[in-house]
Amino acid sequence: MKTSLNLPDELVKEAMELTEVKTKTKVIVLALQELIKKNKVADLKSYKGAFNLDIDVDTLRNRNARSD
Repeated sequence: MKTSLNLPDELVKEAMELTEVKTKTKVIVLALQELIKKNKVADLKSYKGAFNLDIDVDTLRNRNARSD
């Protein structure tokens, strides 16, 4: 999608320097991906404690352990 945006030059320049991304388009795509990821993680955190899965963590950690 082609879009025209008015972005602060210094903000874009700083983001490009920090991320070592070479193009404005790539740094904006990266920023959008990170924003989406951050919000999805925040949404998942809102479910903390909402479900009782009755999972034994010790059993899960040792599920691939082989007995000799």
